[in-house]
Amino acid sequence: MNRLYYGDCLQVLDSMKLSGVDLIYLDPPFNSNRQYNAIYKDETGRPLPSQIEAFCDTWTLDAEQERAIRTIPVLMRENGIDDGTAEFWRLWMNAMRHTQPGLLAYLAYMVPRLLAMKSVLKATGSIYLHCDPTAAHYIKVMMDSIFGHQNFRSEIIWKRSHSHNSAKRYGPIHDTILFYSKGDKYKWANVRQPYDIEYQKRYFKYDDGDGRGAYWTGDITGSGTRNGETGKEWRGFNPTDKNRHWMVPPIELDHLDADNRVYWPKKPGAWPKIKRYLAEAKGIPLQDIITDIYGLSTMGAPKGERLGYPTQKPVALLERLISASTEPGDVVLDPFCGCATTLEAAHNLDREWIGIDIAIHAIKRVAKTRLEDRLGLTEGEHFSINGVPNSIESAQDLWERDKYHFQKWAVEEVDGFVTTQRSADGGIDGRIYYAAHDGAKDLDSMALEVKGGQNVGINVVRELRGVLEREEAQMVGLIILQTLGDRQARNFRSEMAQAGDIDISGTHYPRMQMLTITDILDGHRFETPGAAARGLAQAVLPGTVPKR
Repeated sequence: MNRLYYGDCLQVLDSMKLSGVDLIYLDPPFNSNRQYNAIYKDETGRPLPSQIEAFCDTWTLDAEQERAIRTIPVLMRENGIDDGTAEFWRLWMNAMRHTQPGLLAYLAYMVPRLLAMKSVLKATGSIYLHCDPTAAHYIKVMMDSIFGHQNFRSEIIWKRSHSHNSAKRYGPIHDTILFYSKGDKYKWANVRQPYDIEYQKRYFKYDDGDGRGAYWTGDITGSGTRNGETGKEWRGFNPTDKNRHWMVPPIELDHLDADNRVYWPKKPGAWPKIKRYLAEAKGIPLQDIITDIYGLSTMGAPKGERLGYPTQKPVALLERLISASTEPGDVVLDPFCGCATTLEAAHNLDREWIGIDIAIHAIKRVAKTRLEDRLGLTEGEHFSINGVPNSIESAQDLWERDKYHFQKWAVEEVDGFVTTQRSADGGIDGRIYYAAHDGAKDLDSMALEVKGGQNVGINVVRELRGVLEREEAQMVGLIILQTLGDRQARNFRSEMAQAGDIDISGTHYPRMQMLTITDILDGHRFETPGAAARGLAQAVLPGTVPKR
């Protein structure tokens, strides 16, 4: 069954079957030193004060990255990469520590994940990596080290837009995609791409009006002499005189001429040519500069695909890459699947697929909705979602594996929105937004705090009461992982009741509320006015560019 995974692709890849994937396409976070957030809006189109973090590509050398840097040479050796390359990386990383620490942090993030991708790739498999222009040359060195310089196949340039204004430099209108194979014996289909319009106009300029359409005239001979039938004279023309030979024997030339497929120039003595019809043309072999697939923000872009992400790729681009390097039934993996463009392209081509994303809304809302609405697929019947808790046991497992993503999951399950500040040890983890009354210009909110573990005491409730004054929230909600005993639950609710109620448009709501994960899984939600924001906005804040 096709699979969607919620979580860090490094952890998911480590749990996957070795050598089980035929093609990997990845559009990873960029090293652009900007924080990109997918923005939620309320039902009137206003951006919410707090944004859910789609991903962050502001790279800094924190403790986690430092650990990764130290282990990279070891990981390379464990993956069969020679000691010389591993030592080169050690020296290179030490040099970058003082000159380009942000880039070093980015590479430290990418290298372990690419090593894990190599391990799940079949010996005949390929990988396509969309590069950030600020780090493409470094990524190329990284890919050469991991997959081998000898397995570099192409640098693909995709013209994504017609034009782009940029101050004091050439307008950036292309993306770069690196194509590597895992070994020297890799799958490659003889896919052809159509001739572009200008090429057709320039060469296919003849039409006899016989219903076959436009054609151009090509040479009917090949270089070099032959002693057989193809070297004999035909219709007064001897190819040997020109050190050439006919493309087919003279008897077949007669058949072609009878079928009006031979072009006879009007100039006396001019050699005949073969008619090549556009309708019968196979197209040209795939080229490493792609100009015939429009970006989603340009005129001529396919309708209905764009989901509001400026760097989202068109399905046609992914279909071309997948068609070239896989066969029907093969497995395609996208470890940063975002809004599921790769998955849709794989489905269209009868390939199996696996998608991974670290943003839960990308899995549960964007990708899932796209698969269901655009492709008519059904969760459970056509694909599965993995890593999203559906029981108290799986919620506990997520807490133990990744406390921060447990918090994100819990907040979104109650229709809340995760704050941009990352925290795994308390604090305000999210908010539920609502309009206090019809026509309200500003949104009010319930601040949310998520607590895991098994030792949440009454002091947590008492501390949370201070949030009402500190966080400019009308209400606060506490989400806890543990299941409370009857006495403990009464104590918690009694303490919360001391905060009183709030009157919103004539309805009274408790200012402090609590839900356990069991409550949430059973369908219970906080008591608030109708939430003013429910879906992912198809827009971004000025100056931000979220991933596909």
